[in-house]
Amino acid sequence: MKAVIFEEHGPVSNLKVADLPRPEPAQGQALVRVRAVALNGFDPMILARIPGINTPLPMIPGGDIAGEVVAYGPDSAIAGIPIGTRVLVDPLVGNTGVFGETVRGGACEFVAVPAINLVPLPDVVSFEDAAALPIAYGTAYRMIRERGKIAAGEKVLVLGATGGVGVCSVQLAKLAGAEVAAATSSAAKAEQLRAIGVDHVINTSEADFVKATQALWGKPRVFDEGGGADVVVNFVGGDDWPRALRCVRRGGRVLTCGATNGYDPKTDIRFIWSFEISIVGSNCWSRGDLVDLLDLVAQGRLKPQISSVRPLEELPVSLQELIDRKVFGKVVLRVA
Repeated sequence: MKAVIFEEHGPVSNLKVADLPRPEPAQGQALVRVRAVALNGFDPMILARIPGINTPLPMIPGGDIAGEVVAYGPDSAIAGIPIGTRVLVDPLVGNTGVFGETVRGGACEFVAVPAINLVPLPDVVSFEDAAALPIAYGTAYRMIRERGKIAAGEKVLVLGATGGVGVCSVQLAKLAGAEVAAATSSAAKAEQLRAIGVDHVINTSEADFVKATQALWGKPRVFDEGGGADVVVNFVGGDDWPRALRCVRRGGRVLTCGATNGYDPKTDIRFIWSFEISIVGSNCWSRGDLVDLLDLVAQGRLKPQISSVRPLEELPVSLQELIDRKVFGKVVLRVA
């Protein structure tokens, strides 16, 4: 079968198209004919090598997989999911890890996956839209809906708003009826944020997001709940972590599911107790989160934002765009 692989960690030039044996599903597994696979922010990091993560080589990137069931291993068929069913694959592989990170991913024609990871697709959801969902949209769904419980009328600031998690956070907050401000350093991406319904765009190349947020919603006061954002979505971390605390109203909350710019910033914890700020962590997604997302897409209430759809062979181009921060939303590869 055709696959995109890398045999050594390093630059994008290490990626190549190879011909590998078609996998045979073992007991407990299903064989999926891949139709679409999406990349995520961790794909460039896995290629470069993340210390402490055991990545099997040669490695196939791509954690978000959609396709069709073509076979089952011995005694592994799942009731209600016959051969030929269109499916999404939950990227979490038991205690082993995640496809594309610690388990070979889906940038190939066929992949053997745990049969229990199969999620049937509604007929109206395309393979490309389905593949855009699991890792980024699943992470955002759990953070915004399940952990953060963002509600109608709340004022929400989203930092790092133009990647997969950020865009979905914006979309779900708007779907909940919130007033949303979103930060980006790109004028072009600012227009794309407006196009998906953001109420206030903060271009951080021109304005300080703390001052801009306080100009919008007032300066938080220790004994007054009127000023500031109700919720700050901050999976950026780094130097923006302590600064973002200055945007949260008394009794407000900060939601985080990562730290793309650094995980150990210096924090003045006086802001946390003085303003009674709740810090809410969120990690990964549940199977139910993926089902809920598919339902939202099937109902037409949510449209995954896809930056590009390319043939599998052009995966290096899409990966380089991720590295160069040229992506708004998700990048998807179509497998013929």
